[in-house]
Amino acid sequence: MRLSRSRGVLAGCAAVALCALAACAQYTPTPRSGDLGAVPPTVTIEPVGSPAAPGVAAADTGTQETRWGPLSETDRDLIKKVRLAGLWEMPMAQDAVQRASRGKVREVSRKIAAQHHALDEQVRDLAAKLDVKLPVKPTDEQQGWMSDISGRSGSAYDVTYVKWLRLAHGKIFTLIGTVRGTTQNTLVRRFSEQANAAVLNHQRLLESTGLTTPESFPAPPA
Repeated sequence: MRLSRSRGVLAGCAAVALCALAACAQYTPTPRSGDLGAVPPTVTIEPVGSPAAPGVAAADTGTQETRWGPLSETDRDLIKKVRLAGLWEMPMAQDAVQRASRGKVREVSRKIAAQHHALDEQVRDLAAKLDVKLPVKPTDEQQGWMSDISGRSGSAYDVTYVKWLRLAHGKIFTLIGTVRGTTQNTLVRRFSEQANAAVLNHQRLLESTGLTTPESFPAPPA
């Protein structure tokens, strides 16, 4: 009797042990936060192009064939420079909405910031389709303009802000015209028209502030 009872106890223990082993075999440890491979929420990944689209060769020199027509170095230059414009003009316009002393400058800046946001979305989309690597920070010259504006206050802030933004918009006009007249890429041609309309509108907005004095104009070419 005792032997039979002992055998029953041993059999029960063995069954419990087998169930525990089976549960352990199916258990997957919860990964630690460091193993997830997720980007911390404070880190922003800046899109600077995409994998090459069909028919697009990833290169920054020479003319490349794309499904929308040849993409020249000048075409890529325009895409990058429009992106560069947005990298400094958009945050400065947003800053002017808060800091400008004149109501007209704040009103104009609000419109410029919104339009630059839309133009930046267009240039990102275009760069992704054509596999153009976009810059992720303003040039040294543009950072100098930003510092000059930010270091002023009151009326001096308004005048300096309008001067540098208007000068920057004027600098890109020549490139836009060149690309519009020479590009064989249908996407770039349409974008050059959109960029031209935006730049011209921003020039008019800045001039409507009444702060574009002769001193704020660049010297005419010889």
